[in-house]
Amino acid sequence: MARLKGFTKKQITDIYEKMSLSRKLDDKMLILLKQGKSFFHIGASGHEAAQLAASEVMKPGQDWSFPYYRDGAYCIGLGMTAREQLLSFLAKADDPNSGGRQMPQHYGHQKLRIVSQSSPTGTQFLQAVGCGMICKMEKTKNIVYVSAGEGTTSQGDFHEALNWASNAKAPVIFHIQDNEYAISTHRSEQTASSIYNMTSGYVNLSRYDVNGVDFFETYLAFQEAVQRARRGKGPSVIVSRVVRLLPHSSSDDQRKYRKKTALAEDIKKDPLSIFESKCINENFINFDEFEKIRIRVNKQVDSDAEWAESQEYPSANTALDHIYSSAEFLGESYPNPISEKVVIVDAINHALHEEMELNNKMIIYGQDIADPKGGVFTATKGLSEKFGVKRVFNSPLAESSIIGTAVGMSVAGWKPVVEIQFGDYIWTAMMQIRNEVATIRYRSNNTWTCPMVIRVPVGGYIHGALCHSQSIDGYFMHLPGIYIAYPSCASDAKGLLKMACRMNDPVLFMEHKGLYRQGYAATEEPDSDYILPFGKGKYVAKGDELTVITWGAMVQKTVEATQLLNLPNNIVDIIDLRTLNPIDMDIIESSVKKTSKVLVVHEDNMTNGPGAEISALIVDKYFQLLDAPVRRVAAKDSPVPFNWILEEKVLPQSQEIADVIEEILEY
Repeated sequence: MARLKGFTKKQITDIYEKMSLSRKLDDKMLILLKQGKSFFHIGASGHEAAQLAASEVMKPGQDWSFPYYRDGAYCIGLGMTAREQLLSFLAKADDPNSGGRQMPQHYGHQKLRIVSQSSPTGTQFLQAVGCGMICKMEKTKNIVYVSAGEGTTSQGDFHEALNWASNAKAPVIFHIQDNEYAISTHRSEQTASSIYNMTSGYVNLSRYDVNGVDFFETYLAFQEAVQRARRGKGPSVIVSRVVRLLPHSSSDDQRKYRKKTALAEDIKKDPLSIFESKCINENFINFDEFEKIRIRVNKQVDSDAEWAESQEYPSANTALDHIYSSAEFLGESYPNPISEKVVIVDAINHALHEEMELNNKMIIYGQDIADPKGGVFTATKGLSEKFGVKRVFNSPLAESSIIGTAVGMSVAGWKPVVEIQFGDYIWTAMMQIRNEVATIRYRSNNTWTCPMVIRVPVGGYIHGALCHSQSIDGYFMHLPGIYIAYPSCASDAKGLLKMACRMNDPVLFMEHKGLYRQGYAATEEPDSDYILPFGKGKYVAKGDELTVITWGAMVQKTVEATQLLNLPNNIVDIIDLRTLNPIDMDIIESSVKKTSKVLVVHEDNMTNGPGAEISALIVDKYFQLLDAPVRRVAAKDSPVPFNWILEEKVLPQSQEIADVIEEILEY
């Protein structure tokens, strides 16, 4: 059988048909956009050869893909149909990418293992590394493809991903499609050297620089990189030099910043024309055969577009579906004690041990968490010795890396329980948390999820100064898609953490550093069967005249405040919320009906803090029950200073709480 560079005639015509299909879809979508039938488009025109070269070496449904928004041809190469891409473009209900929830060209396809992608450039790199680490751990010989434009190599996540992938020898193929422009910014303004040179110096990383408009040359690079990855030799970077034949997107006009001569030169590098010429010059396929393919593709796309337009839009009633799993929380079990006293940090440690034994796909990592140190607070002591360094290990000192890789591990079916060493340093991971972790279920219309637990030591009162004392609950309560726990005692910490490890949604698990070893936060230790459902507050004290709503370290501060006032036992309801998402509004309502007066006490800043939202909810729902304004005690709107006299002034103190309690009771 005759072959051209190893390809049969049928393979060549199939590849060309996919290239043509991608090109025609770009053209058709732009027509539909001008007709007002959609509102955004970002095309693959000029990138088709490189993307089809990549898809040719992948195993759809086995290998994993983390594509970027310009990877339309790649997704077609894996098996995504024109109809599926048109459903996405027109935001139809049956769109397999997102059900109309995301902008067009945000690809995702569960059957093809195309993981749901979002808009931030670069977040996909670390996710691909985490997924690749699982492929290696499971010894499947599956590989991971991840791609981006050259502009995204300016993002820190790209370099963090290269570092971890290289160190772990993860089977990841990084495809950088270099069309020279990040919207209007030329590569020369982005990169101090070439991307190929910039990625040097990483052990185990193979690098390729190819003419991306030449399918055959690019295919050879992908073939070699994939073979290398499947043999366990490590990751590769393939820089394919392509052309952008369309503006960055339908919102852009590249004629404003590119010369006509440069645009004309790009047209000469059209990968479809180059592919045709190579085949015709080798007398392998003639012009008429290519023309027949183009005509067939054009008819197909026109027909598919007409079909897609006739499909239903999603119902408005579904707009709030799939923010969280629809599964109900497990019920609370009876806390059979196994010891008379355990402190919070040990209760957390024991919960992790028990859940690791229960779930052999649970994995724990973070900075300094492995033995012999076992975490800076010893919360993970003994775990790596017991379960091995494949399941419990130290991460690089890079918070975005920790969360990004956890996304990739989670979508691959594992349960990452990761530690951010201090809440004060979670901010470099915010892009991953806000735009990836919290949204993947919603944006994929419930086809992709990434349940994980993010353990975060938080809070002050330890002389930790500005960057070891921060309270972060107010920021994260604003974020739909992630549950929040904040225990105040050891038994709650154990029950909530074990529950978090079993939930099918991401959980932010806040641990107050100042409570880790406090005797007043110690309790009897419940056995390994004990779990505590989220959204169930508890009464710490019961009374009839005032409701105090609090959590974390402020529970004890509130108890001390009532002691300072020498109040009888039946005056104040003290409610420990235990979780901040969901909030137990039932216990709040029950208490407010009885007391008609409310104080919210929290450690986060007063302005825009969690107390403001809780107060607003109470006023909105129970205003007619109130006999006094809802009051708050919180930290001052200030960083937390190191000097203990200054720190005491900034953070809430028992006397402050006592003063406000007295004022409300006298109202």
